[in-house]
Amino acid sequence: NAILVYLLCVLSLLRPSEEVEDVLVPVLRDRSHIEQTLRLKEDAPSNDYSAALQRLRKIYHSSIKPLEQAYRYNELRQHEISDGEITSKPMVLFLGPWSVGKSSMINYLLGLQETPYQLYTGAEPTTSEFTVIMHGEKIRSVEGIVMAADSSRSFSPLEKFGQNFLEKLVGIEMPHKLLERVTFVDTPGIIENRKQQERGYPFNDVCQWFIDRADLIFVVFDPTKLDVGLELEMLFRQLKGRESQIRIILNKADSLATQDLMRVYGALFWSLAPLINVTEPPRVYVSSFWPYDYAQDTSRELFKREEISLLEDLNQVIENRLENKIAFIRQHAIRVRIHALLVDRYVQTFRDKMTFFSDPELVFKEIVDDPDKFFIFKSILAKTNVSKFDLPNRDAYRDFFGINPVGGFKQLSAQCSYMGGCLLDKIEKAITHELPGLLGGIASGKNPSLTSCEATGCGETPKNRYRKH
Repeated sequence: NAILVYLLCVLSLLRPSEEVEDVLVPVLRDRSHIEQTLRLKEDAPSNDYSAALQRLRKIYHSSIKPLEQAYRYNELRQHEISDGEITSKPMVLFLGPWSVGKSSMINYLLGLQETPYQLYTGAEPTTSEFTVIMHGEKIRSVEGIVMAADSSRSFSPLEKFGQNFLEKLVGIEMPHKLLERVTFVDTPGIIENRKQQERGYPFNDVCQWFIDRADLIFVVFDPTKLDVGLELEMLFRQLKGRESQIRIILNKADSLATQDLMRVYGALFWSLAPLINVTEPPRVYVSSFWPYDYAQDTSRELFKREEISLLEDLNQVIENRLENKIAFIRQHAIRVRIHALLVDRYVQTFRDKMTFFSDPELVFKEIVDDPDKFFIFKSILAKTNVSKFDLPNRDAYRDFFGINPVGGFKQLSAQCSYMGGCLLDKIEKAITHELPGLLGGIASGKNPSLTSCEATGCGETPKNRYRKH
């Protein structure tokens, strides 16, 4: 009997207690502050928002795009604005080294943890594709080749990066209140010992495409991955000029003691200082952005306040989405106008220099090689509403005219018609009156009239080549 009692005691010690099992289960963090800060319980954008976008689309097609096409602006900037881009939701881009918590952060913001459609995460490099998380009526995955073929989306220009890249592009649609107002893009982590050729597609060029179109850029770091290599250095070069959109996140902060966290925070600024050449450093958020509760004995209140501050930043972008879109189109129109004025000046100078005995190629080569000799750029500054800081690179026009002969362009004075008016007058009217008026109408609460594309010439309805009509 004594032996039997002893064996029972040993078995009871070996059997794990229910209390120990409960301790090992990770506790999910309360997400109520996310819904409250992002106002997810409010209704989606109203018809007034759609009407303003329709009006913006009309202004672009009637006043900006004709001049853009006449002087082949897209071949200079390589940034073609599609209808899908005008009507697209704000884009939030996640960048950073591998395994720093980018996918976990998206899972947390959307509440996808422990669901069949959460983004895969792990300690090893897990994200090998550019993943676009967007709103849809039902949960489904969309292949990159389908996204590029559908011109109703804003991703059709990605087709230029080749089929190898489209195989690394995937879309995930799901019904979610936050995705009704914003689109998330998860990117492959930066691996410093990997060469560009090993990815099979131009990784930096693809990143630049998304950077140019992002409304908010989260650059995420891990306390254990603060080293800066060539690929991360190249990424920050691409972010130059977009400092106002950058937010740096020091993630997994609850994995360190407070004193160690202060040292890591200083080390992060030390590593990034040579890469960010601005007077005011970008905002850095320190927290742990994942679904589970903070570690014990850490600065929980600080992390919570940092998280709410980040959510307010995101909400600001969502609230100002229409104003930002109008400002973006106006900035694009200013660049198109300056490009048209420059091409017009090149054409006029070429015709003034040409004589019966002149060699056209030699004459134009002299003009392109030394535009200052003929006051081409200085003459543009004499125009109204032209800043010297908006003038494009002069060397870019040597390449531009290398593939677009100067004889293929008309002067601006010839770009007029009796019924349609002059292209330059129309784009100047859009820049100085129509777009500011649309912006002012939104600020004052006036509802722009909803016009039909058939009546205004907004362009054809976007079609998906992969869908049967």
